[in-house]
Amino acid sequence: MGARSRLRGALDRLEPPPRAVDWSLFAFVAAEVLTGLVSFTVGVPDGWPLFWLHRALGVGIVALLAWKLARVRRRLTDPSLWQRSTALSVLTLVAALGALATGVVWVFGVDVRLSYWTLLSVHVGFGLALLPLVAAHAATRFRLPRRVDFERRRTAVRYTVLLAAGAATYRLQQGVNDLLDTAGADRRFTGSQPREGDGNGAFPVTSWVADDPDPIDRDGYRLRVEGLVSDPVDLTAADLAADHDREALLDCTSGWYTVQEWGGIRVGDLLDAAGELDGDAAYVRFTSVTGYRWSLPIEEAEDALLATHVGGERLSHGHGAPARLVAPDRRGFQWVKWVTRVEVRSEYDLGQWVVTLVSGFD
Repeated sequence: MGARSRLRGALDRLEPPPRAVDWSLFAFVAAEVLTGLVSFTVGVPDGWPLFWLHRALGVGIVALLAWKLARVRRRLTDPSLWQRSTALSVLTLVAALGALATGVVWVFGVDVRLSYWTLLSVHVGFGLALLPLVAAHAATRFRLPRRVDFERRRTAVRYTVLLAAGAATYRLQQGVNDLLDTAGADRRFTGSQPREGDGNGAFPVTSWVADDPDPIDRDGYRLRVEGLVSDPVDLTAADLAADHDREALLDCTSGWYTVQEWGGIRVGDLLDAAGELDGDAAYVRFTSVTGYRWSLPIEEAEDALLATHVGGERLSHGHGAPARLVAPDRRGFQWVKWVTRVEVRSEYDLGQWVVTLVSGFD
């Protein structure tokens, strides 16, 4: 028996039962979407296992998809076997291949913009579309999983091998990036690529979803500090003089990061200007002129910065002038731009998650 035949035999033994493949595809895609979305909120290196799991699941999806296609290829290539559900099957396949392809080229440092979107953003879009497509596709030939499909010891071995192979493939890819010195070699653990330089021109202007306000008149600008404070106060742009500098890394979920020197006023000093804090004070909410908002625990917020300058330059409108939040160890979408209100609160703001999806839409 040749090496090719032995390899094929080993792969055949590794392949799960057909029903297990179908349900595993759905489970892997759901886990992939979940880990991808949660990763948007992780900005510290300690969170690296989540990103490794996300990439390992992607390799697992490749294997599952290969087994699935090997089984159904005739139903896709023979027009006489086409059904109403075939179009949905093809659309699901396109979304899966799109998500996988954009993810692979991104990790090697390919940085091509498709209109407003980076390849990483396109990858996210394919992934979000894939989950409902897989669910709809599964519903066209719904079959409940059987215990026999999953209970055998070999099944546990199969999925352990899949995830281990995924982690090993990702590690190998990192080695190839380093060996060939590709653009992907400088990525952070989050997958973001570096943007070098100082000041406004060093990094892209991006906004979350649809936020795109008109420039704010500095003379008419007012920052309201209120909530659980004894003396709410309104401050002008001049009151936010850049008397405090801090180097901080901004990691944007669209796939880039930059290290800049930010200048502005400590949020703790802002709160001091508004008098005494109430004993129930637990969170500080930062609200944009667009209505976009995000909250930080009060201990973290007090050490954050409301920045008016970057790299020694006054912030441009696109980067959040007159003032934006600088929250080290947080992802870029949490660095609220065009801040007009700082509010001390007693409770966590669950509504901010909804606002991130609808802010900027009229």
